[in-house]
Amino acid sequence: MLSLAAAFICCSSGGRDQDQAPPPPADLSSLRPKFDFRGRIIFQSNMDGDSEIYILTAAGVTKLTDNTWQDEYPRVSPDGRRIAYSANPEGKFQIYTMNMDGTDIIRVTNAPHDAMEQAWYPDGKRIAFTVEAPGRNFSMWTQDLETGTAAPLLPDFRGSNALPDFSPIEPLMGFTGKRLVGWDVYLLDLATGRWRELVTGGRSCRPRFSPDGKKIAYVSNEADGKGDIWIMNPDGSSKERLTERDDMHDYFPSWSPDGKYIVFCSDSLGRLDRGRWALFLVKVSTRRVFPLFDSGRRDLFPEWR
Repeated sequence: MLSLAAAFICCSSGGRDQDQAPPPPADLSSLRPKFDFRGRIIFQSNMDGDSEIYILTAAGVTKLTDNTWQDEYPRVSPDGRRIAYSANPEGKFQIYTMNMDGTDIIRVTNAPHDAMEQAWYPDGKRIAFTVEAPGRNFSMWTQDLETGTAAPLLPDFRGSNALPDFSPIEPLMGFTGKRLVGWDVYLLDLATGRWRELVTGGRSCRPRFSPDGKKIAYVSNEADGKGDIWIMNPDGSSKERLTERDDMHDYFPSWSPDGKYIVFCSDSLGRLDRGRWALFLVKVSTRRVFPLFDSGRRDLFPEWR
């Protein structure tokens, strides 16, 4: 399955939990963030035994989905009204959308293989998403939400391409690509269709544009062999490592609405495929890290709006 196999796409190991009993459900009323923040952070967690979508605010946690399948990787629409996410009620993962309160669920994609890791176009009328074909080949597709028309996004890219994210101010899209060995961060010019590599070395992934479009956060394991949060300019210059916790994997960055903080996930055992994950914040200007939320399970894929 694509899910967590793609989640840790720039590291050498990864995958779903194996041979582990589901955790007992958490008591939501007792869970609070450890750091006072503004806005809402949408994330996925298995705190009830399987992956569901939740919203975290300064007041606490609200559960948006409640079922027996996996609901994963939430992304909020540009107007803040809808959440796109991945779910597998019929076996294969497909993209769905719902209101911010969990109502009005609509299936969007009908991909022949697992469809996940989606991003909204800035106009909110289309989504880009990742499909995993047999043999762990990843490719990005785009789908019009009004017509339902789907098409490959980079048909001429020789290699796997995945994990799209769009600039809010320019016709640019960051993505993760693998042409020979290892994954790296790329930039696609949507106006010309040309792409180029922003990070080399086969050890980077998951670009996320800042709200003003002037910076890109991404994950790299070049410094310590595990994931760290980095930032750079959209042209690939001024790379800066924000987290330096060599005993942990830091993954899944998402910017605060004011661009001053980045929320991310970190594991507690130094292992990608087991143990629990929690949410942390890093202040961009000082690189200071704060614990934000820990359900005691696997809290992943934060989206700050």
